[in-house]
Amino acid sequence: MLTIHADSRGHALAVEGAWIAGAGPLDELVAAHERARVRKWPGILTAGLINMHGNELLEEAYHPDPREAGELGTEPLTGDALAALAMDDARWGASARRCVQRMLAHGTVAACCEPLRNRAVRDAVHRSGLGVVGRLGRPDGTPALNPYASGLPVEFAEPRERHSVARFAVFDVRDEAELAERGAMTCVATVVDGRLVYRRR
Repeated sequence: MLTIHADSRGHALAVEGAWIAGAGPLDELVAAHERARVRKWPGILTAGLINMHGNELLEEAYHPDPREAGELGTEPLTGDALAALAMDDARWGASARRCVQRMLAHGTVAACCEPLRNRAVRDAVHRSGLGVVGRLGRPDGTPALNPYASGLPVEFAEPRERHSVARFAVFDVRDEAELAERGAMTCVATVVDGRLVYRRR
């Protein structure tokens, strides 16, 4: 079923399966696809963010399960705290799935990584549909689930247009300047490969 996603400014994307079927003003897309379902979101529709610290967040940090919050807290564990854990493939895979979900909740549609070494992590990322962008060397800045907190210039994915993969995010802000001021915690929806993978409640 074709779905049209539109923001408060009237910008819209028509999504069919995993692909963008059209991009443009909402009224034009509705006229072209009269039987489409329409989702109207508050804020602005963007191409979505790229997290520059994919390896550090996915393979060099453990993201506790909420049931472990009393013992381990809620923030990612690194360094000595990570070394103290008994990490096996099952635990790495579960950590990577939670990491990806938290990235998606920040409007991230791709992570910048050198090749992922851990098979369980690779499988979790592949199944999620999160894009992977290659990189050379370790980036500066501080690894953070919120790309605006990393200290690096924020990178967006390629603009979404007809026939491109349906990966994008919506942030509840008036414009890009307010997004830069308030950060990725304003994400209200993230779509990956045509699927609504995060929706703020």
